Amino acid sequence: MDDLEKKELTRRSFLKATSTAAIAGALFGTGLGDPRAVIAKAAEKKTRVVLVRDKDVLDEAGNVNPEALERMLDQAVTALLGVNDPAAAWKRLVKPEDIVGIKTNVWNYLPTPPALEQAIKSRVMGAGVAEERISIRDRGLLDDEIFVQSTALINVRPLRTHHWSGVGTLLKNYITFSRTPWAYHDDSCADLAKLWSLPEVAGKTRLNILVVLTPLFHGVGPHHFNPEYTWRYCGLLVGEDPVAVDATGVRILVAKRKEYFKEDRPLNPPPKSVYAADTRHHLGTADPEKIELLRLGWEEGSLV
Repeated sequence: MDDLEKKELTRRSFLKATSTAAIAGALFGTGLGDPRAVIAKAAEKKTRVVLVRDKDVLDEAGNVNPEALERMLDQAVTALLGVNDPAAAWKRLVKPEDIVGIKTNVWNYLPTPPALEQAIKSRVMGAGVAEERISIRDRGLLDDEIFVQSTALINVRPLRTHHWSGVGTLLKNYITFSRTPWAYHDDSCADLAKLWSLPEVAGKTRLNILVVLTPLFHGVGPHHFNPEYTWRYCGLLVGEDPVAVDATGVRILVAKRKEYFKEDRPLNPPPKSVYAADTRHHLGTADPEKIELLRLGWEEGSLV
């Protein structure tokens, strides 16, 4: 091995180590054990997560370009499933006989973009599901006949920090399936994965989409929002495993906070729910060493 090869090997080892340390630092001190023990597990088949970014998905005023967003969705889903045709990909996700709930998020400061909701609905209909068998909703799910009877769920929401859980992600997006959401707030919402065992949810989720167009990386207090703590990331994170997608989102937020504050600034409270969903509830994987991250499109400033 010559000197150049040695330097490249050292560089790769350093990047891998620092990436692992970042996510471990974000989750360390949760009271659930040292996450580095998870990272040290023997290698297994990796869980695929797709990150697709397009710098032109937002105009100068921050408005969404629907056509660009639809292209991103198609690119992500085809890459996730390993097929070339978006229509074929969606036909693998849903069937004409399915009853489909598209679980969105309406937090007024950073809602799921309506253009994305409609793009998802269009592709579900393109897979043969009749419009009357589809509902798009955030709240009042247990009073919505489509969601109560659903056989398939699409989970889509923006990424942001959160006062109670550290992060508002896909795991937490299902909290409105419970009539007692406060029951999941203990210990920094560590057991949000329990929501995924509710009868209206269990085994139904076909796709998870974490919107990272303009993520919120810092907040102070309940419902706090300051646009200074958002940035034009212009991306979508897509996967079948909500824990893997959320864990990747956490990595992005942690990296952005370090870039912005010029120091390590752990999420407060720590994102216990993401780690516990893996180690305690076995819903998916939060270990970055077990996640196959496919990056598509714009690469500058990806942070992962």
